[in-house]
Amino acid sequence: MVASESDRDPLEEDVRVSSLEERLETAQNRERIKAGHRNKGPDESQRLGARVLSYLIGGVAAGFILGWLFDTWLETTPLFLLLFFFLGTGVAFRKIYVIASQPVKDIGTALADDDDD
Repeated sequence: MVASESDRDPLEEDVRVSSLEERLETAQNRERIKAGHRNKGPDESQRLGARVLSYLIGGVAAGFILGWLFDTWLETTPLFLLLFFFLGTGVAFRKIYVIASQPVKDIGTALADDDDD
């Protein structure tokens, strides 16, 4: 008589299968963690890069606009435009230099202190 499948003793689980399941679970946990980090928004480096870019663009643009306004108001052609343009560029580079000269762990503190200037 042939024994049915329910009458058979279950085979012992293979060690390779359990090892594979453990590695699969570990990999899935790592992917969940990575997916969670991706959805949090920009990291510290991206925020720092955006701040440096805004200093550069803002300094140059503000200098240009202020110089143009003074030239229009005082009817001097390129004098104040050039003066404020280079002044705004210099201020922007100074702010970027201050950020770049800080140690990596103190950049967040330097940015908070730099806003007070």
